[in-house]
Order: sequence, then structure tokens, then C-alpha cells
Amino acid sequence: MNQSTMTPAHVISALNSLISLNRDDQKGFQEAAEKIEATEIKTYYLEQSLSRAQFVGELQSQVHSLGSEPEDKGTVSGALHRGWMNLKTALGGGDHAILVATESVEDHAISTYQKAITESLPADVRDIVERQFESVKQSHNKVKALRDSLKE
Repeated sequence: MNQSTMTPAHVISALNSLISLNRDDQKGFQEAAEKIEATEIKTYYLEQSLSRAQFVGELQSQVHSLGSEPEDKGTVSGALHRGWMNLKTALGGGDHAILVATESVEDHAISTYQKAITESLPADVRDIVERQFESVKQSHNKVKALRDSLKE
């Protein structure tokens, strides 16, 4: 879809999808930080939780500026994924299992941002989405490196 045919409704839909994603990720990082034992990883996860909450605020502001009410919930799949992580942890998966689960969530975040970037977003919205996307990719790479540094 080119920019001249992209309606505000399409932009709002793309932003609301990212809001839901980031709400899920914010909760996921927070819950993982509560379970992780390694101090460095716990600190990083708390930072990422805060970062994702800030992303939500930025995206919500954009939806408001387009005259709509932003999404205020996460997704069912996000809740299910956090439940799966909790189960793996309860069964003794430890920090490595949490990192594996987090990497999977970050894979999903990358694909959701990639989809949003293919939309013909207004320039100011695109700048925000691209900046957030870069942060998500960096987070994915850090989580992967942390996972690789731990033995199962």
C-alpha cells in the first residue's frame, strides 16, 4: 500500500498491533526478571521491561494524535507464552530455559515490527517504529548471546 492510500485506520491498526506486542513483552520481561537468578540478566530484563513500557507510551501518543483510542491490553498468545515460561521454570528449567523462551518472544517481536515497517506509515510514525525496531533487534541479539553463554 503506498502512502497516499494508507488510511489513518490502517496506521492505527499497525500501531495498536505494536502496542499489544509491547504490552506483552513488558509483562514478559518483568515476570522473567522475577524468576531469573543471574543478577546481570535480571537487571537487563528489568531495563527491557521499562523500555517496552516506554514504547507503549510513544505508540499510544501516536494513536491519540490520529484521533483514536489506543489498545490497552496485551494478547492471549502473550499470556499463554508467559504461562509456558512459568511452567518451564517450575519444572527446573532455570535461567537457560527463561532465556530460550525470551528469545522466542523476541523473534516474534522482530517479525511484528518488520510487518509494521512494510506499511506506508507517515514519516513521523515510521521514525518511531524504526527506532523501536532497532532496539528490539539489539535486545534479541543480547538475549541470544546471554542464552549462548549459559549451559543447559
